[in-house]
Amino acid sequence: MPNKYANLFEETLIGNCRLKNRFAMAPMGPLGMGDAEGGFNQRGIDYYVERAKGGTGLIITGVTFVDNKIEQHDMPSCPCSTHNPVHFIRTAREMTEKIHAYDSKVFLQLSGGFGRVTIPTNLGEHPPVAPSPIPHRWLDKTCRALTKEEIREIVTQFGKGAFNAKRAGFDGVQIHAVHEGYLLDQFAIALFNQRTDEYGGSLENRLRFAREVLDEIKKTCGKDFPVTLRYSVKSFIKDWRVGGLPGEEFTEKGKDIEEGLAAARLLAEYGYDAMDVDVGCYDAWWWNHPPMYQEKGLYIPYAKMVKTVLDVPVICAGRMDNPELASKAVSEGACDIVSLGRPLLADPDYVNKLQAGQTASIRPCLSCHEGCMGRIQEYSVLNCAVNPQACRERAERLVPAAKKKRILIIGGGVAGCEAARVLALRGHQPMLYEKSPRLGGNLIPGGVPAFKEDDHALAAWYTHELKELGVEVHMNTALDMEAIHKYPADAVIVATGSKPKLLTLGSGPVHPAADVLLGKVKTGKDVVIIGGGLVGCELALWLRDQDKNVTIVEALPKILAVNAPLCHANSEMLAALIPFKGIHTITSAKAKSFDGHSLQVETPDGAQTLNADTVVAAVGYNSENELYQKLRGEISELYLLGDARRVANIMYAIWDAYEVAGHI
Repeated sequence: MPNKYANLFEETLIGNCRLKNRFAMAPMGPLGMGDAEGGFNQRGIDYYVERAKGGTGLIITGVTFVDNKIEQHDMPSCPCSTHNPVHFIRTAREMTEKIHAYDSKVFLQLSGGFGRVTIPTNLGEHPPVAPSPIPHRWLDKTCRALTKEEIREIVTQFGKGAFNAKRAGFDGVQIHAVHEGYLLDQFAIALFNQRTDEYGGSLENRLRFAREVLDEIKKTCGKDFPVTLRYSVKSFIKDWRVGGLPGEEFTEKGKDIEEGLAAARLLAEYGYDAMDVDVGCYDAWWWNHPPMYQEKGLYIPYAKMVKTVLDVPVICAGRMDNPELASKAVSEGACDIVSLGRPLLADPDYVNKLQAGQTASIRPCLSCHEGCMGRIQEYSVLNCAVNPQACRERAERLVPAAKKKRILIIGGGVAGCEAARVLALRGHQPMLYEKSPRLGGNLIPGGVPAFKEDDHALAAWYTHELKELGVEVHMNTALDMEAIHKYPADAVIVATGSKPKLLTLGSGPVHPAADVLLGKVKTGKDVVIIGGGLVGCELALWLRDQDKNVTIVEALPKILAVNAPLCHANSEMLAALIPFKGIHTITSAKAKSFDGHSLQVETPDGAQTLNADTVVAAVGYNSENELYQKLRGEISELYLLGDARRVANIMYAIWDAYEVAGHI
């Protein structure tokens, strides 16, 4: 049967490099993938090879630094092709040979540095560098300007790094980049580049650094060695450290589209072999690292603009996991290559499954950033919320059970479903009981807003996987102590989830957020949400999109002070969307009473009366572990998982279940 997405599996070229299909793995920071001498460790080798094995035509590694002197990076940080070239070539060669065995190609992404956006935890005592003395993105520091000698030294290091990459078997390199406000992009943007020498002023001068990098690599590696560029067409900068939102009207202070397309033409004329297109900057970093609040395929219009003015191939990433969207982007000439980043963290076999028509078996990415960008930001390590094996494929490889066991699982939320899946894969016989009519637990109410559609996709994926694995699943069935004791199980897993915390504020009803999301409660025109954490803010967005008048009452001094997304791209965009959408917030406030028509609120400035025909509580959850407490001491092998053990997010429910089920 012909594949409906056949155009995504056509061969294509970057320079003279043949790709077996139109899929690339988007570059993501390889934190945890390098060793102390700048080589790829075993974890890094396994990680990239797994995506080649999964069918991806082109693997683009995450950022690797060419310079460790002018902008110092502690080792081990990321792999570095210039730190210890012999060791780098030895370890990278092992990786590239394995990737080539699957007829995939691999490009090494080379970075000239972060400049004013250096991650604070990586900066140490070193002064941040930039084109000019400008404010650092994260810290209250002023960057020092690079000297011309330092620029030339970085250019030289690019040549050496690319040469070592070629020796190590890489098929090309990608320059990181005139993109996202990193160092080369800072030179390209007039707001950041205030130089008066040959590296500042005109657009050509501001692109001189990027041109010299390309010339140096072509000189050392040959004109036929592919050099691609990660490139942002538009910055979305409203002001220093202030970004624009989708649909917002503002004056662009960074790179606007007109200049972005002019720069793209020049860069292609200089000889770059492909453009890997996106938009944004760290001052508006929810564009480069799009949360679920951004539309799918958000870069497609910008990639098409670039495609219309260039003859070189255009690569497009940005929530491109919907194959209908990706196929249409290629057929309509928006891009030549579809780049998948987080979707390949979630499922390294995405491409093979799509080609085989097994779309229901593709594990969805939630765009939550919890396991990837959030953990990079906080812990300098790359992982995935929904795939515990990502970036640790060998260490977390499942081992068949030595002795088959019958295991009773009580609860069909993500923890219970993940435990059942892993147990079945290992050869155990899990039996899952869920009291509601659907699997997924809190994914079901959480996935109601359109921007959370992938929560429902994950619930559907678990339903499909458990069916394919032949797991015995019983819906609409609550087990009591007597039924559990009668069950012939060798072990019991309790994954009974959590219950929302409830409020009583007088004669008027206060409804749990889940009841509103599930349609059990119809809201009026004026809605007050008590609680400005993640659930409260997302609920507010959803209700505001229904033209409700929404007010958030938060006890702490700001919204998202607790229970916010780990990645600041998500939390900062969500916090910015609240006032942009016209949602009123009252912080440092406490709800006192509700009579069904008005809510009395106590604030530092005195009491306020809010019109409210609906009041919703989004003040957190309590673990539902009463059954577990009763079973303790009565069941010899008993486990407690998910929110029933500790109320957390989806990632930890999945990870904990994978850990426990992987070792029973």
